[in-house]
Amino acid sequence: MKKILIIVLMLLFSFSVMSCNSMREYKIEEPLLLANQPDDLYRVYYEIFVGSFSDSNDDGIGDIQGMINRFDYLNDGDDFSGKSLGVEGIWLMPIMPSPSYHKYDVTNYKEIDSKYGTLDDFEEFLNLANERNVYVIIDLILNHTSNQHPWFKAAKQAMEANDLDNKYLDYYVLVMEDEKEPGKIYYPFTGEYYYEGNFSSSMPELNLDSVEVRAEIVDIVSFWYDLGVDGFRLDAAKYPYLNEDDKNIDFWNWFVTECKNINPDTYIVGEVWSGDSLIAPYYESFSNFDFGMSQLQGAISLVAQGLDDVNWYVSYLNNYRNLVENYNSEAILTPFISNHDMNRSAGYLSLDDYEMQMAANLYMLTYGNPFIYYGEEIGMKGSRTTEMTDANRRLAMLWGDKDTVKDPIGTTYNEDNQINGTVKSQLKDKDSLLNHYKKLIMIRKSNPEIARGEYTPIIFNGYYSFGGFLSTYENSTVGVFHNLSDTELVIDLSNYTNYEFNAIRAYVGANSASLSGQTLTIGAYTSVILK
Repeated sequence: MKKILIIVLMLLFSFSVMSCNSMREYKIEEPLLLANQPDDLYRVYYEIFVGSFSDSNDDGIGDIQGMINRFDYLNDGDDFSGKSLGVEGIWLMPIMPSPSYHKYDVTNYKEIDSKYGTLDDFEEFLNLANERNVYVIIDLILNHTSNQHPWFKAAKQAMEANDLDNKYLDYYVLVMEDEKEPGKIYYPFTGEYYYEGNFSSSMPELNLDSVEVRAEIVDIVSFWYDLGVDGFRLDAAKYPYLNEDDKNIDFWNWFVTECKNINPDTYIVGEVWSGDSLIAPYYESFSNFDFGMSQLQGAISLVAQGLDDVNWYVSYLNNYRNLVENYNSEAILTPFISNHDMNRSAGYLSLDDYEMQMAANLYMLTYGNPFIYYGEEIGMKGSRTTEMTDANRRLAMLWGDKDTVKDPIGTTYNEDNQINGTVKSQLKDKDSLLNHYKKLIMIRKSNPEIARGEYTPIIFNGYYSFGGFLSTYENSTVGVFHNLSDTELVIDLSNYTNYEFNAIRAYVGANSASLSGQTLTIGAYTSVILK
């Protein structure tokens, strides 16, 4: 294994803090910078499948009290402690009552699934998050409900009773045989009627044109905002009106307007699982996950594995951002590697070859709001082998202590494949992936230009595994550069940019970096931030 050296935030002031876990010294320039960081919507998020995260009552199912018990792991409220991961936002997969383990088929939009806890538990969790300035967004599924939802049951009862004026008959997309639309999936409802259910027969599609349904939606989001959530992750955001993007965007524009009427500072991110050119128009309404960055064939993986070059990656970032800003100049982009619907990145990125660490550098040291999938920071594995094993992608968090959380229903994954360690083991290893993520997040917080700035790509002709960009925010510019090669590089930056650097703000990776005049010396598998 390549020897991993420490991150040193090499700076002018000698302010240091000791990590109780690794006992490493971090030297931070301008120690008040973190305190003065913009308090805005730009944050590092962490996705949690509650049922697999942490179990507080020994029933094997993760729960809200389990998350409360683990909050110090996520964010202990001290940016300089070195103890916590330091995330600033949390996305919770569905927490509402549901007959399924994944809970994407809701039966009550204003309650907590009893397996996870109570509304009181959730309020306690939200209060703790608020104390530590951590945003919490929750999954909201609006294109369909469960067929066990009282609305659907009431509609069916009304149809069976020939009560055709019942309001619930307008809650769902109900059609007769000759009204079925090509490309959509329907199931028998009652009599001659069918209901639309493009995901499953157990997930009937809501009629989002209904005034009553829209009033219900406003009531639902009001309920959760009043409780204290900061926003929503919108599931299947391209499906409310199947294959009708313009109607979808009109609906989501209405939705976001209603949300901002309630909470002007809300953060909303949508799942539009498509190519870049199809995702971009949805940025008119809200942030969207940047799927082009993710998975085995995504931009991050290709560059981390050396299958594409860093100059291409920098140009891709810039072109994609320009594309999105054609639809929304205030857009906050959302880079990520994997989520609960994807094979985990540790299955195709090597930890020993430093691919996982450099992949982390590539998406954490870039624009917008990066999302970490729980367990990604310790290199958890999990992949689907058949169409029925998504549970393998949502395995129990590997704490390595006495946590009783178990894998979800349907898991077939061989636990012997988990070779990268646990939270407990990685906390003890100063060179672990977990400690690498901690440092990355601290560096990101210390340099607000990275997330918020206006980018200037720098093309390094003749270099395949080296590249970077300038990022300018409020008249402050930093340079972010990556060396993904296996050799040290010495580069005269003045040959590629007129911007003059004065100091190294930080470096992170397998080796170190130094700056002499405008000549950068950067070790193999290392990223550096210059000022």
